[in-house]
Amino acid sequence: QVQLIESGGGLVQAGGSLRLSCAASGRTASSYAMGWFRQAPGKEREFVAAITWNTGPTSYADSVKGRFTISRDNAKNTIYLQMNGLIPEDTAVYYCAAAGNLLMVVRGSSGSWGQGTQVTVSS
Repeated sequence: QVQLIESGGGLVQAGGSLRLSCAASGRTASSYAMGWFRQAPGKEREFVAAITWNTGPTSYADSVKGRFTISRDNAKNTIYLQMNGLIPEDTAVYYCAAAGNLLMVVRGSSGSWGQGTQVTVSS
């Protein structure tokens, strides 16, 4: 397993942008597929985006396609989530996740999770 620490959350107005970061530590951190989930108050945690270990294929939830972009820098063991065109419905705690492959991340079958970072979008 790897240790994950998220950062970059905050308060932003609708239509604004934020970039989340997730730093992974551990000897094999760069070999994991990684991704983002979010959980809004009173709702279940939902998948947002994922990326393979080699910055290849990505996967996005329909609700964020065209607005969010996931990327990673293996030299820094860090993934990013660039969020543009934010809407109030994007308000949630965002969690970073890591797993052995992309499908495991998308399914939420991750053995490693970060502590979460709050994103609040005001209308």
